[in-house]
Amino acid sequence: KSFAVVVLIGLSAWWLSPTVDLELGRNWAMAFVVLTAGYLSLTRLATHMWAQPLAKLGTLKQRIAIVGGGKAAEDAIHLLEQSKNFEADIVGLFDDRFDNRSPESIRKHKKLGKISDLAEYARSHAVDLVIVAIPMTAEQRLLQILKRLWELPVDIRISAAAAELKLSPRAYTYLGDLPLLNVFERPLSGWDSFLKAGMDKAIAVLAIIGLSPVMLATAIAVKFESKGPVIFRQKRFGFNNELVEVFKFRSMYTDMSDAAAAKLVTKDDPRVTRVGRIIRKTSLDELPQLFNVLLGTLSLVGPRPHATQAKAAGTLYDQVVDGYFARHKVKPGITGWAQINGWRGETDTREKLEQRVKHDLEYIDRWSLGFDLYILAKTPLALIKSENAY
Repeated sequence: KSFAVVVLIGLSAWWLSPTVDLELGRNWAMAFVVLTAGYLSLTRLATHMWAQPLAKLGTLKQRIAIVGGGKAAEDAIHLLEQSKNFEADIVGLFDDRFDNRSPESIRKHKKLGKISDLAEYARSHAVDLVIVAIPMTAEQRLLQILKRLWELPVDIRISAAAAELKLSPRAYTYLGDLPLLNVFERPLSGWDSFLKAGMDKAIAVLAIIGLSPVMLATAIAVKFESKGPVIFRQKRFGFNNELVEVFKFRSMYTDMSDAAAAKLVTKDDPRVTRVGRIIRKTSLDELPQLFNVLLGTLSLVGPRPHATQAKAAGTLYDQVVDGYFARHKVKPGITGWAQINGWRGETDTREKLEQRVKHDLEYIDRWSLGFDLYILAKTPLALIKSENAY
């Protein structure tokens, strides 16, 4: 099914190209179908081939951080370590208590810091799973901990090892011998990540080929109208809050460009060139981001990447919306659920940013390969209807 939709999108890109040659169309289409099928098949085969030896070497072990430091944490670690069919890689413990209720180490696993330190540690040390091991009776503490962790692109579980709740066995999942309650899950993991990345790269290659005349014409227009480079590079927030360099066709005068986007572009903005107004309105300035997709820093579909100093109503984005960074649980995209629902362009008010983030989080919760393809198919119509891009 996914292959069929990829083929339809690729053929549509070719058909809409202004340089379409009907005589060459049949050969091009056949080559496209064969190459796409081959690419997706090889991606799946290569994944199988790599996964098996890596699993034997232990490279694919889940890296687990434990939140808590008392009896509940000790019970959870004991059950993980005694499991015969699961080998845990426990990286350490995080707890806000520094008294006899929370020792410096449990079963040789050291305390690495407070719970507030966990977010940064998880981002920089590739943590896969966070197990919250505190008594279920500590409701307020449990809720506070979960609220601080939900922005992370990791699986979050509550240890039920010492729970007195008599829940149905179906309510639990097991990691080795440890019963867990699922709280938050990574939107993309395992096969989903591989399939999305494979589809992204296949469509990006085809789009670059099909749209190359448009990109060349845009580059020439940008170069001839004003001095400066054709490509504008900007640091933006990517997956897991990492900074990535995003490519665009330059749409502003070089001496007026704003790399940090501290000032939003507005209607009739004097910083924007004449060509810039056209390519921003039509989103042609975003086409170089197809190369970001090939590099793996962007996806075709996802929350749009925002610049580091972008503001709404004079306030940095992460200070406007509670839980703003949760939108970085997945790679940012060239287009997204917010954009096809009309939330594109200037974010000069809190309401506009709140709506964007709301739609971004909806996308993350609803993600599927089919949903990505639906958004891609709806994007051209959304660009035509949009009145908010300057």
